[in-house]
Amino acid sequence: MKFNLKFLLIALFTCTISIAQNKGTISGVLTDKEMNNEVLPFANVLIKGTNISVNTDVDGKYSLSVNPGNYTLVFSFLGYESVETPVAVKANETVVVNQALSSGSYTLKDVVVKSTGPSKQKESALLLEQKNAVDIKQSIGAQELSRKGVGDVAAAVVKTSGVSKQEGSNNVFVRGLGDRYNSTSMNGLPIPSNDPERKNIALDLFSTDIVEYISIDKSYTSRMYGDFAGGNVDIVSKDYRGKGMFEISLGSKVNTNALQQSDNFLLQQGPTKTGFVSYGVPSNALTGYNFGNSLNPTKEAPYAGSFNLKAGTTFNIGDEGKLSIFGTAGFSNGYEFREGLSQSVNAQGVSLRSFQEQKYTYTTNTTGMFNANYRLNKNHKIGYNFLFVNSSEQTRDNYFGSDRDFDNDDADLLVQRGTFTQNTVYINQLLGNHKITDKIDFDWGVSYNTVKGDMPDRTQNKMFLDRATGIYNIAQTTITDNQRYYQNLKEDETAANLAFTYKLGDKETGESKGKIVAGYNGKFKKRDFEALQFNFNVTEQGQNTPVLPNELDSFFNQQNYANGVFGISAFAGMTPQTYSGEQDIHAGFGTFEYKFGTKFSFNAGIRYEKISQMVTWRTQLDATGGKNTFDRNEYLPSLVLKYELNEKQNLRFAASKTYTLPQFKERALFIYEDVMETKIGNPYLYPSQNYNVDLKWEMFPKSDELFSVTAFGKYILDPINEVVIASASNDISWVNIGDKGYAYGVELEARKNIFEIESEFTNKLAFGFNASFMKTNQDIDSDKVRRETNSTLNISLTDTSSGFTGASDLILNADLSYTRNWKNDSGIIATLAYNHYSDKLYAIGALGKGNLVDKSMGSLDLILKTKLNKSLGIDFGARNLLNPEFKRVQENAGGDVLVFNYKKGITFGLGMNYQF
Repeated sequence: MKFNLKFLLIALFTCTISIAQNKGTISGVLTDKEMNNEVLPFANVLIKGTNISVNTDVDGKYSLSVNPGNYTLVFSFLGYESVETPVAVKANETVVVNQALSSGSYTLKDVVVKSTGPSKQKESALLLEQKNAVDIKQSIGAQELSRKGVGDVAAAVVKTSGVSKQEGSNNVFVRGLGDRYNSTSMNGLPIPSNDPERKNIALDLFSTDIVEYISIDKSYTSRMYGDFAGGNVDIVSKDYRGKGMFEISLGSKVNTNALQQSDNFLLQQGPTKTGFVSYGVPSNALTGYNFGNSLNPTKEAPYAGSFNLKAGTTFNIGDEGKLSIFGTAGFSNGYEFREGLSQSVNAQGVSLRSFQEQKYTYTTNTTGMFNANYRLNKNHKIGYNFLFVNSSEQTRDNYFGSDRDFDNDDADLLVQRGTFTQNTVYINQLLGNHKITDKIDFDWGVSYNTVKGDMPDRTQNKMFLDRATGIYNIAQTTITDNQRYYQNLKEDETAANLAFTYKLGDKETGESKGKIVAGYNGKFKKRDFEALQFNFNVTEQGQNTPVLPNELDSFFNQQNYANGVFGISAFAGMTPQTYSGEQDIHAGFGTFEYKFGTKFSFNAGIRYEKISQMVTWRTQLDATGGKNTFDRNEYLPSLVLKYELNEKQNLRFAASKTYTLPQFKERALFIYEDVMETKIGNPYLYPSQNYNVDLKWEMFPKSDELFSVTAFGKYILDPINEVVIASASNDISWVNIGDKGYAYGVELEARKNIFEIESEFTNKLAFGFNASFMKTNQDIDSDKVRRETNSTLNISLTDTSSGFTGASDLILNADLSYTRNWKNDSGIIATLAYNHYSDKLYAIGALGKGNLVDKSMGSLDLILKTKLNKSLGIDFGARNLLNPEFKRVQENAGGDVLVFNYKKGITFGLGMNYQF
């Protein structure tokens, strides 16, 4: 028995070795016929009738090990015509099968190719790039954006680990660090902000229709501008490959909250439904009531829609040249309604202002993009990108309740504010990539961008409601209570990138061992901002005249003005309040990337920046005008280390020094009044210094699977914060709040296929998850603030330390997706996506009051995307299915006091697309 068992084991072992030795190999290179036979990374090679498959690597190479026999290879790539090739495999031999793919009769839907490299729309392609890169990077591509039903870039970035979005705003937080610590670029070139309140442009302006992929860099390298601590969001625009394509898509959506108000959905008159307006400040506003827009609201039907057109084609020019052209144009709108409590309380929890707020919102987004990429040959490429975005938001806010400044025991206070904001962005970019020799590459890019942000004719009126009679009268304690306000922002930004790359090769094998990169970056920004507010001083006679809230044209009109019922005044007459800013940055950088052996790589860099910033102003706080200038020289080192534990696992370490600049408005002595708060600038504000470190382990089980763990830390000197200053009206300003602050945490990410039946048609269930756990802390030093502002600002904050505003201890995202394809290019993708954040600090407590904290909240979305055939698709989305209540509380000694709450409602959408 023992002999038989031993004999059996020897026989099995011998057979196993024999089979292994008798296997053959199929290998080769895939190339792209559409791109002058350049290598085609990330394509799929499948042995027909089996589940044996592999993706080509970054050099387009593949290799398969199989038993001897006759097979059919299937070569495929999204948007390209699949090719089947028979192959005969003999034992212990290698068969070389090279293949070129082209679009053939297919048109390429949603093809998104960066003009400087291969397509990176697929999740597997981006993961392969992440795996092979020395730097630490994270990206989300068009394929994943489509699967999760993401409509704009802001919604896209919060699907990545460590990124959250402040509810009710466009402010994105990366690792607990908000707007001032982050930066935004497009195709590697910086883009300006559209909002005087913000450093970064609102990411929801960018429809994902124009996106190939979005890269979120959380670790710094010397090719990036040094104004960095949280992360840089780089939007890579679409390019086109293929023959000719034209697609039209239509959609509609409705919000349950808005639908419930369909009989009473009221908006201000004046702004058009397109989101474009041409009116501005009346030329004779102080000599008569000459305002064109009505104060009487108009009723709207809250049903939203969208349409989009896409077209692309390519032209062969000569033997090697090719011109590709892609364009898209679209429009979408939306209606929202929310209601809830909005109040402020003192340290004892007693109400100072307490309102029930109703907010009606109408938004539009018009997008147009055109790009042309000309490849002279495989060594020289030039591309031009143009992007136009016009977004608008129209809101009508009704605040009903009480205000301590309006002492009337017999009446309730009603505040009505109508706001229309139009933001227009023009982006022009010219990019070039040139292979000078086999070892030297030259990349360059220049951009000229313009942003216009207008708030024409914001209206505000206050009224008392007599509880006994039900009669409304105009309320006034100061002349600014009833007003019309006009605001204009224009910012021009020019930027340039130049980089030479010298490749380091192994003399014996010819393989690349690294590279040396040296270059220049320049960014030149100029902003002009002006605001003009007309205040209506209502006489005692006027305050005793009954009015109707929705018919204020019957009170504020030329006749009552002529009869002296109210007067009109403005700061310095018709001369607006202004501030202007200029900022120039010249930077030189160098990096050295090298790979020792087969495991260890590093990237060391140094960057020098010469920075100058000047702000001038003339405002009601400084009628004679003022000026503030600073110049700085920054030396910014960076280091990234990578160790390949094995073929599927990497260990990375990154360290760097960066800085954080104050923004123009934060340093301009300008005052901005909202219903619930007032902000003023601080000319004494100066930059923070940041020290950053990351340690990351990652594993790639399959081409589209990932597990990673990242530990990170941030140490910040002289952190900048928005705080309440000690003043008669408790205004808000920006200060260097203390000597130091820090943030540290851990990020987890997983992408896993639960099951996948590999065949000619996809049948897969996949799961994605990422979570971030973090802690933040910063000093609060009132003496430092008084000393550094020459006692012009004083803070009286409740605590001596706090966390960072906007930071959550826990952020998590999870999604479950099922993908199924059938014949005739039909298929379905169903995705369930969940997002959650824990309590986050909204504002630091002052004057004995506790901190304002946004309570934890989660959201759930369902997205269904179907293809009925090659041309026709139908999509369905249900967002915010859980419809949670947003809550903001003030932490007081006696317990949390609710100061703000509402529900957003559920939004249902249905769309159709057809490709010709």
